Amino acid sequence: MKKRKFRKPHRIKRKKPILKNRFFWLGILIFIFVVSLFYFLFFSEIFQLEKIIVTGEKKVSKEDIKLVVEEKIEKKILFFKTKSIFLVNISEIKKDILGSFPKIAEVEIKRGFPDVLNVLVIERLGLAIWCQNERCFLLDTEGVIFEEPFPRTDLIKIMDRQNLDSLILGEKVIDKKLLSQVFEIESKLKRDLKIQFHELSIISGERWNIMTSEGWKIFLNPQGDIEWQLTKLKAVLEEEIPPENRGDLEHIELRFGNLAPYKYR
Repeated sequence: MKKRKFRKPHRIKRKKPILKNRFFWLGILIFIFVVSLFYFLFFSEIFQLEKIIVTGEKKVSKEDIKLVVEEKIEKKILFFKTKSIFLVNISEIKKDILGSFPKIAEVEIKRGFPDVLNVLVIERLGLAIWCQNERCFLLDTEGVIFEEPFPRTDLIKIMDRQNLDSLILGEKVIDKKLLSQVFEIESKLKRDLKIQFHELSIISGERWNIMTSEGWKIFLNPQGDIEWQLTKLKAVLEEEIPPENRGDLEHIELRFGNLAPYKYR
């Protein structure tokens, strides 16, 4: 006799309507929250940039700096324009300001919530005059040229005799270490030998000509031992060239070994 197998009847589960699904409504709420937050941050009037405050400027026009900033603060999201303070690209604005104004050395930009942008500029300070191809410009501590010098100045003049390239404001024309070396030499000459100079000519990487205020020249090698070269200069001035004869002196050569040959006019 065969045994009959019985199966439980299969029940079909009915799907809940989507409007009664709690995850659906949770998703709707999250979406509404995200859209609202997005609108609040990027399109609400509260965070629309209204003020640009520029400080630290002296030679550069405050209004010109503001114009550069204003060109960069408006953004477009889809088809809508916004000046949200959250979308301001600070690094891009810094780059544009430095590129537009060679007289500015540094820029610091901070957001002042909810609608203010604070721009602090630090202008370059002229420590020397750089001349090349009969054109002269002020030189800052980093070796960057940035503006024409005033007609009357007591700054050291550095004449570049080896380069013929055209000069561009805002570019670096001399290494910072070499520039420091110029001022170190100027300080030691003035302090130890009571010699002043206002002009230094760069003839090559191994020869600088210094024109003293007395009208004679010093030839030295910036790549050599500066201390030893100045020691030789002091010795030859004290032992071989009396002060009354300096007016007839043409130059003293310090570049070679232990020698310090000199020549009269």
